[in-house]
Amino acid sequence: MAQDVQNGSETGIWGDTAMPDHDEPSMPADWWDDFGVAHDDLGHEVKVPRSAARVVSLVPSLTEAVASCAPRVLVGATSWCTHPADLAVTRIGGTKNPAVDQIVALAPDMVLANEEENRQADLDALRAAGLAVWVTRVRNLPEALTSLGRMLTVACGLPGPAWLEAAAAAWRRVPPADPAGPASRNAVVPIWRRPWMVLGHDTFAGDLLARLGVANLYSGHVERYPRVGIGEIRGAGADLVVLPDEPYRFSASDGPEAFPGDSTALVSGRHLTWYGPSLTEAPAVLGRQLMAARVRCPGLPAGRGWI
Repeated sequence: MAQDVQNGSETGIWGDTAMPDHDEPSMPADWWDDFGVAHDDLGHEVKVPRSAARVVSLVPSLTEAVASCAPRVLVGATSWCTHPADLAVTRIGGTKNPAVDQIVALAPDMVLANEEENRQADLDALRAAGLAVWVTRVRNLPEALTSLGRMLTVACGLPGPAWLEAAAAAWRRVPPADPAGPASRNAVVPIWRRPWMVLGHDTFAGDLLARLGVANLYSGHVERYPRVGIGEIRGAGADLVVLPDEPYRFSASDGPEAFPGDSTALVSGRHLTWYGPSLTEAPAVLGRQLMAARVRCPGLPAGRGWI
């Protein structure tokens, strides 16, 4: 990752993380006639239009971000792009199996992707077909705000949306978490079952939870999304099990029963894992859901001897 590409030296809406101004273009207009060259979050050169007229998004949260600014420019999105609910565009497959030929036929002047959500082989195929592909990289909240701002204003040539500032302001209002304080909780965060997988190190969702006073017990794991046996999860000594409804749809009837006697919090996966307009609501929504954690299945807590 080329940090000097993603993070500027100017002071932006998130402390020392640079953000494009809402009313100013991100790049001087005289840099191009119709197209110019910029670098995405991974440092790749991308031929960017002055103002995108046809955009394909391969990531649900990026689709929602563009739709919030200029829904008219979206011509294609994945089948998993569920927000906004009334989005009427060509569906081009999933995040892991997009229909490359269909995307090429849509003739977009920008394809939006993410280094974690999308496969390198698909991105390479799109580039080989002559399409401009902008790849985002998001591992924490400041990166999300910066990446979204650059994607919208630089890659797509759109005005910066007001919700970016609103999202930064909402998270600035969250009191700083004290890992040693009485309100802090140690948690495990399953994201899949059959097989069981949990949040590991260096994840966007883990960063949001840490800001809300929830420490991920697997944040030191060598993998970002490790497979962990249910016995190990139960015996990890967590105060809390956080169960999001994405990517696996954990619910009151599917998940808590695996952790008898343990406090579980059912949370919105969109607010925990999506970087986009939902960030404005995420502190309040996640805060309420974490506060509502309770023991849903009776039994001896796994962290106190039961495995």
